[in-house]
Amino acid sequence: MDDTHYRIQDFAPTAGLVLGSGLGCFVDRMEVTDRISYSVAGLPQSAVSGHAGEIILGTIGHGRLVVLSGRVHLYEGRSAGEVTAGIRLLAACGVPRLVLTNAAGTLQPAHPPGRWMILTDHLNLTGESPLTGGPNFVDMSEVYSRRWCDIFTAQAAALQFPLYAGVYAGLRGPQYETPAEIRMLRTLGADAVGMSTVLEAIQARALGMELAAFSCLTNWAAGMAGPLDHAEVVATGREAAGSFAVLLGAALGQ
Repeated sequence: MDDTHYRIQDFAPTAGLVLGSGLGCFVDRMEVTDRISYSVAGLPQSAVSGHAGEIILGTIGHGRLVVLSGRVHLYEGRSAGEVTAGIRLLAACGVPRLVLTNAAGTLQPAHPPGRWMILTDHLNLTGESPLTGGPNFVDMSEVYSRRWCDIFTAQAAALQFPLYAGVYAGLRGPQYETPAEIRMLRTLGADAVGMSTVLEAIQARALGMELAAFSCLTNWAAGMAGPLDHAEVVATGREAAGSFAVLLGAALGQ
């Protein structure tokens, strides 16, 4: 067991949090007590803007959080095992609950950019799984905890925080989707689309962690507005992170 494990375990976090593109400023809302670089912890680091590559220990509201600020992606040439390395680290340190966040394109005209969606289910369209390599037949009928979803939904209502609920489609990327692909995803039942989260969710479920996940709806999907731009995605995520911090702080005390 290395120093990273001891530092996380000594902090005794009540939950883990993975921050998606542009959401690193969430950390500004925390009382930070420790920072560990991914290189020290032995985690792969993304070269994509908006992913800092730090483990951050701190508190927000009633929660003691260990935060993974940034993630790597399949489209960077990483394996499913590398994409989910941080989840296995948190589980090995005894973190019982996990919140995943991502930046996503919204497929629903009634769900505009700048708002948040809690995931009720997902479509793994990456063609990959972190469980490949053995007969790891993990039940996926409730990836995202209904109990925790109800808590977040109730807290959002109490805070008058607009929170949609829907299905997230995870694709490999790195190119954005075509308008025809977006029409296909709507037919399949997706409400938002992105390039992360689904493999981490599968890994967390396999390790027995209680899981919730949220999409920051940063842009309209292809064919619904103008051209897509990663810089715009990051900027919208930064603007929306503050309001989400309030919701998370309230819900983690339940």
